[in-house]
Amino acid sequence: MRVALMLRDDDIVEILKLVDFKISTSELGAFFRKEDHPKYMECGDQILRNFLNGLVIYLRGSKDNPTTPAEALAKKGKTTLPKKKIYNNNKPKPIYKDKVREKNKNQDLSTVKYKNKKK
Repeated sequence: MRVALMLRDDDIVEILKLVDFKISTSELGAFFRKEDHPKYMECGDQILRNFLNGLVIYLRGSKDNPTTPAEALAKKGKTTLPKKKIYNNNKPKPIYKDKVREKNKNQDLSTVKYKNKKK
């Protein structure tokens, strides 16, 4: 979730503060270390539960002040919505298409022979 939501340690501490759970960035860093590291600490159920509850408030807002997740992420400068592409309609059309159209316009279809002997 940290990678998917582009959360930094400070963001995660802020999310945990929303549910009145205090944790330092060094304690938080211990959860993201490799298992064989001497300072590694396993993330407990209490921390995970508080993080998920805080994440709900962070993305949806409180009952008094609801927001959408897109608005919440946009406030932080993180957008999950794809940027709209701006197309330039002033571009010249490709030349090869015009040549094919002219070639097809100039064909005389009156002399076409059909296999079933009809005109």
